[in-house]
Amino acid sequence: MKLVGQGSIWWNGKLVPWSEANVHVATHALHYASSVFEGLRGYPNGDGCAVFRLREHMHRMVQSCRIVNLPLAWSEEQLCEAVLATVRANGYRSCYIRPFAFRGYGQLGVDPTHCPVDTAVIVIEHGAHFGVEAAEKGIDVGMSSWRRMAPDTLPAMAKSAANYLNSQLVILEAKANGFTDGIALDLNGHVSEGSGANVFVVERGMLLTPSLGSSILQGITRASVIQLARDAGLEVREMVMPREMLYCADELFLCGTAAEITPVRSIDRKPVGSGSRGPITAMLQAEFRAIASGTKPDRHSWLTRA
Repeated sequence: MKLVGQGSIWWNGKLVPWSEANVHVATHALHYASSVFEGLRGYPNGDGCAVFRLREHMHRMVQSCRIVNLPLAWSEEQLCEAVLATVRANGYRSCYIRPFAFRGYGQLGVDPTHCPVDTAVIVIEHGAHFGVEAAEKGIDVGMSSWRRMAPDTLPAMAKSAANYLNSQLVILEAKANGFTDGIALDLNGHVSEGSGANVFVVERGMLLTPSLGSSILQGITRASVIQLARDAGLEVREMVMPREMLYCADELFLCGTAAEITPVRSIDRKPVGSGSRGPITAMLQAEFRAIASGTKPDRHSWLTRA
């Protein structure tokens, strides 16, 4: 997601030019990762743009702030309006949306109490996260040597910037080893998630995914995939998943706002299934895209027109 440095940014209640949305180098979040954020997608829909699961994302943002004791000045409804206003102001039909709240300039030290909380929304044009061919051909993934956070260290259910140092280490290691992404295990050695996406396995027609207790983010796209699978009559199980299940999978895919639904064609250089995208993954991709684009009815009310 390359930044081009143009357009408008929603900044503490008003739209400002991109070049004016700046922070001081002593900003608390720069030093201590005291920030919470969200990632949403806007999809071309009819003659405009539709934001996917806006209210669910803003609810999770408010909950993340609550978990990490970040006092947020804006309600869910106000955050929803801020997102829509920023999308409209920038005029993109296909976009990635980044709302975030962070401790600003006030004092330097671990204690954030006397630092103000700033809130902003960035919108950029965005296409395929892993490249245009990945959705069909799949990606190569490796198991990471980095574990996800223990539940009494950092809160995995909060979409907190602090958690994403772990994600950076996972993807940097993966790239260094020739993979597109990595999958991390949890404290107990069970499958957790990718650097920025949830994991799904297809086994004998069932859809399996790590449970919330496996140090994963409670993904909005993950919940959407589960719903679409159940709509199609598939059995879905959230479970503690041993690593070796990935090697025995008939199909394997990652999902997230940026990744959408991306098949994995190999894990640790072992082919997954036939080594190409499987039929259940393809079906879920097609259903997801059809709803997002408006070519099928929005039966779960997931879209909000900007």
